[in-house]
This record gives sequence, structure tokens and C-alpha cells, in this order.
Amino acid sequence: MNPSRRQTPAEAPREGDYADLVRAVGGGSRQAMERLLMQVQEVAWRFSLLVCGGADDAEDAMQEALLKTYRYATRIREPEAFRTWLYRTVRNACLMRRRRRVGEPAHLLSIDDVLPAGGHGGHEPVDRAKRPDELAINAHLRSRLRKALAKLPRPYRAIVFLREVEGLSTREVAEVVGISEANVKTRLHRARLFLRNALEKA
Repeated sequence: MNPSRRQTPAEAPREGDYADLVRAVGGGSRQAMERLLMQVQEVAWRFSLLVCGGADDAEDAMQEALLKTYRYATRIREPEAFRTWLYRTVRNACLMRRRRRVGEPAHLLSIDDVLPAGGHGGHEPVDRAKRPDELAINAHLRSRLRKALAKLPRPYRAIVFLREVEGLSTREVAEVVGISEANVKTRLHRARLFLRNALEKA
């Protein structure tokens, strides 16, 4: 499969789309399986690029997601939970790739390493008039946002992508990345501060 043609966020399938397809797959529909695999390819590729970093690892993670979807889609008991399962599968594949690689850093970069001094106060209110997603109102700003997002540590990139782009709930994001809902909110807040700061400097 060729991951080069990727969906825009507006085209990304929603939770209900996945659930309907998974139910149809469970009923034996080959057409539904084909559609599900196509959707998984698109979303898994975009997410794996953010989480894995490199294109080679992203490709491997996407293929892992496709293979597991093909093998296990008919066994999923809760179709509504498929989307969370998919993102968790991609994330785990990326983590496994990094752990196997020689010379991988012992720990992931923290957002404290990229935020300017004094710019990461945990209780600073979010200025919603300057949220990154609201600033991205044209192609130029979207390009700046993509560049700023690429500078975020991978765990924060994943949270922003899942919450702001894919529209997962805080609970779903917590399940995917394996942290508490409170930590999801904290990381999202701090990621927004970093992105806002980066956009204002660009």
C-alpha cells in the first residue's frame, strides 16, 4: 500500500465510521475489511510519523497496524473502542522500534527541554484567543504550525495530534498513551503554550 496519499484532518474517519466498519467486518463483509484497511493506512501513517519520527519506522508501524487490523478486526468485541486500539497499536510499534535501535537515548525529551525559561507554568491559563489551532487560518500559518509541532517532544506531539486533530476525548487519549487523564490535560496545556510561543516567534 502506498502511504503517500494521506487524508486531511477534515477527511479523517470518525469513531462512528470505524465502529460501523468493524461491525460489518465482524459480519463477514470483505468490502468493509478493504475500506477499514484503507482508513487504517491513512490514519496510522500520519500518527506513526509523529510518534516514530522517521519515515522508515513510521512505515513499519503502519504495516504493523494494518496486519493486526486484518488479523484481529473480526474478534473486536467493542467496535467503538477500535480507534483507541488502533492508535495504541501504532504507538507500541514505534516504541518497540526505538527500544531495539542501538544508540537510542535512555529517555525521551521532556517539554521542559524545549520550552523557554518561565514559559511552562503548570497553572498559567490558556489564552484561547491565541490557541494554535485558531491561529492556523491560512496555508502560511498551517505551515508554521506544522514546523512548530515537529519541534515538540514525541509524547506531546502524539497528544496534540490525538486530541486536537483526531478529536479523541481526554479519556481516550489517556488510554492510548498510557497516562492519567490529568497528565493528558497538563501535557496538552503545556504543548499549546510551546506551540503558541513558537508561532509568535516565527
